[in-house]
Amino acid sequence: MKLILLRHGESQWNLENRFTGWTDVSLTKNGEYEAKKAGILLNNNNIQIDLAYISYLKRAVKTHKICQKQLKKTNMKIKYDWRLNERHYGSLQGLNKSQTAKKYGDEQVLIWRRSYDTPPPSLDHDDNRHPKFDILYKDINSKELPSSESLKDTLNRVKPLWDNNIIPQINNGKNILIVAHGNSLRAIVKILKKITNKDIVNLNIPTGVPYIFEINRNLDVVRDYFLGDQDKILKKINGVSAQGKSKN
Repeated sequence: MKLILLRHGESQWNLENRFTGWTDVSLTKNGEYEAKKAGILLNNNNIQIDLAYISYLKRAVKTHKICQKQLKKTNMKIKYDWRLNERHYGSLQGLNKSQTAKKYGDEQVLIWRRSYDTPPPSLDHDDNRHPKFDILYKDINSKELPSSESLKDTLNRVKPLWDNNIIPQINNGKNILIVAHGNSLRAIVKILKKITNKDIVNLNIPTGVPYIFEINRNLDVVRDYFLGDQDKILKKINGVSAQGKSKN
């Protein structure tokens, strides 16, 4: 079976180097191009997809819609799930990462961004940016909606969906596409590849590049690879790392 992970194309706040999290920002023109290119790659490599899981956030929703047009597949089943949303960056959401580092210090911001289990400062529950005030989540128990999350928190949010919904589909022989975000996808990769808490913080998933997992009946990863020009993909991954930016 194949599992395809696709991080949304570049968003406006990726471009502006701002903490995005659950803020519902749009794709840039380059992000739309990345989504289209991902679809072309999947189509040209004859990657068959039976079912797609997509986060609630419009940068992921639009990435999937653009991508699906290139697949020329009209009968793909689609499921939207808020648990695939990006990590919630708490009160940092909307702030420029460089300016935040100047205010709190590089070391503190690095801990918030890259540690496994240290969340950023929480949003106040009365803050109008809190997801409980967003109509997108009107059917979700407000107690389940985060005010801030670490990668560990994000993994704990994603794991029930993975265990109870996605794994049974894989066991049924379905090829699945998940269109989501840097940290929710890192959580899935951590589970799949059994990556340690220490090592997972070094994993970068570039925007708009299909990440293919070939999985056997025991749910072991037989092979995993990024689809496309490997040199360009490596430069993109290293470029994110070298600049100290995680375009989440």
